[in-house]
Amino acid sequence: MVWQGMCCIFNGDYREKKPFQTHSKVKAKILIVEDQFIEAKSLNVILTSAGYAVCSIARSVNGALSIIEEEKPDLVLVDIFLQGEGTGIDLGRILSERNMAFVYLSANSNRQILEQAKPTKPYGFMVKPFRAKDVLIMLDVALYLHDQRFPKKADGGAPQKPGPVAPAPEFGHIVGKSKKFMAALEQAQMVGPQDTSVLILGESGTGKEVIAQAIHKLSARRHKPFVVVNCGTLPANLIESDLFGHEKGSFTGAITKREGKFELADGGTVFLDEVGELPLELQVKFLRVLQEREIEPIGGKPKRINVRVLAATNKDLEEEVAAGRFRIDLYYRLNVFPLILPSLRERKEDIPLLANYFLKKYSSEQERPAPVLSQEALDTLMQYQWPGNIRELENTIQRNFVVAKTAVIESIEIPKGVASPVGSKDGFKTMMENERDHILAVLESCNWKVSGKGGAAEILDINVSTLNSRMKKLGIERKINFS
Repeated sequence: MVWQGMCCIFNGDYREKKPFQTHSKVKAKILIVEDQFIEAKSLNVILTSAGYAVCSIARSVNGALSIIEEEKPDLVLVDIFLQGEGTGIDLGRILSERNMAFVYLSANSNRQILEQAKPTKPYGFMVKPFRAKDVLIMLDVALYLHDQRFPKKADGGAPQKPGPVAPAPEFGHIVGKSKKFMAALEQAQMVGPQDTSVLILGESGTGKEVIAQAIHKLSARRHKPFVVVNCGTLPANLIESDLFGHEKGSFTGAITKREGKFELADGGTVFLDEVGELPLELQVKFLRVLQEREIEPIGGKPKRINVRVLAATNKDLEEEVAAGRFRIDLYYRLNVFPLILPSLRERKEDIPLLANYFLKKYSSEQERPAPVLSQEALDTLMQYQWPGNIRELENTIQRNFVVAKTAVIESIEIPKGVASPVGSKDGFKTMMENERDHILAVLESCNWKVSGKGGAAEILDINVSTLNSRMKKLGIERKINFS
């Protein structure tokens, strides 16, 4: 499960950016709950210098509650460990019950604290030490999320939900009108002009790269490179060179100097697709890029770079952190603004729009009239569960367009055995369906552990790479609850 509303910070330059236009022009009032004098004073200076009103500083849960009653803050910055009885997490539970916006501060970024803090539904978790720009970006994101969750009342009346944002031209090619999809699109449009990190979450085929490209086009970096890094397909023996570059002669085969993807993206945006597949040994280097804005080519000296980082994954990164496969500090740095794309099953009213869009796309490419879908064909599309999401729908429409011989597609054929639900014919399953069932059963039995002792590859007595290849071919992916 993804921590809803979580917004952690990396080193973006706030001063060059415009704030979210989602809350009042009057700066919010902030309460600092921090028992370390120096850190509390530092936060106070950061906030007042940026024009925020700051309440009296609290050093305990009871002190914070008293100040809340008297000074009515709009948002609370809560340290995890405080003076007296109770912790910041205890205070977080109270604030959550009162529908108050708050963000955790902590010098400890371990999994146990994350697990304890998550149920209180904070709007962020900042790991010390942090800088002024980190704090200010975080406040904009947190206040925006709070406005979305709890719209303010106008003149004592009913809550005024922010009106829909007109789609920007950069989103004009993106098809959909369902409520969940439009909410995700609105958030993407809001965060686009900001220079913050965005973590795009969703199942395979939901359009994460398309959204990332639109976010890039909305930013001040739009005229600079948009470089895609597929973390799941990077060659193991060349991964560091591919990302960070190398100098001539730095290793056997390095016959020329090479610029890595991060250096190629300098001034623009790097999109880390399938970031959950990034090997642990490289996660430390990625963390350095995010924190220090610096890369070190193989055999070369460190270089400063200026990139915005967007990332995407279909994995539950909290589960990956718990399993020791993903660094929690890197997770915090990437997850500044989580953006969740709904599956096609959650936006079925968009299926006819998407189907017709793809029909027109391929008819234009082939310079032939676009066929029309019959009601029976539409019903088939609407009844199917689309485990491969938009990508699977597009492939299905393309195939049926190619074989269509009339102006009306009377029925739709959805290929079975790859990304489809398991089917049967005359009561029997195909060999591929049986193989898919068997692999799924083994994966479930070992809690989706693929490699290592007790993993699915060992149980099935096959090589890990072979198993991964079969899983990809059979469309086997762990279903994640993104709620």
